[in-house]
Amino acid sequence: MSTQEQGGAQGGVKEPTVDMKIEVHIIPVADVDGALRFYQSLGWRLDADFEAGPEFRIVQLTPPGSECSIIFGRGVVSAAPGSAEAYLVVSDLDKARADLAGRGVQVSEIFHKVYETGAEVRVDGRDPEGRSYASYASFSDPDGNGWVLQEVRERLPGR
Repeated sequence: MSTQEQGGAQGGVKEPTVDMKIEVHIIPVADVDGALRFYQSLGWRLDADFEAGPEFRIVQLTPPGSECSIIFGRGVVSAAPGSAEAYLVVSDLDKARADLAGRGVQVSEIFHKVYETGAEVRVDGRDPEGRSYASYASFSDPDGNGWVLQEVRERLPGR
């Protein structure tokens, strides 16, 4: 039976039948208390801090305005501390950078990306065309987990 016969969609792609939302992103950290202090210093809401003995602790925080949270702790993930990367979408990149810097975070200058011969290259300054989704800044947490601020002033249709 073909995918089209199974799902009834054109081109063999089945239409989704249930919403799926990313609600939690795992961040591997070495120092749980240090990470907790860092993310709270960004103004992120503490949702949970549960400990079940010396081998397990889970901490959950949510950035302002986000429907997705982060979790970290002991016994939560086997990935190496500092190996996570994630995007934070902001409507005003200048304001977001200033807020982070005011909280003592080392945040990069604004940059945009170009793709030369298939490789992504960061170029200083905003996207020359002023497009949404095309200007960025970045910072890292104390463990080296990377965060990219992406400015989105106008969302693409359906987003």
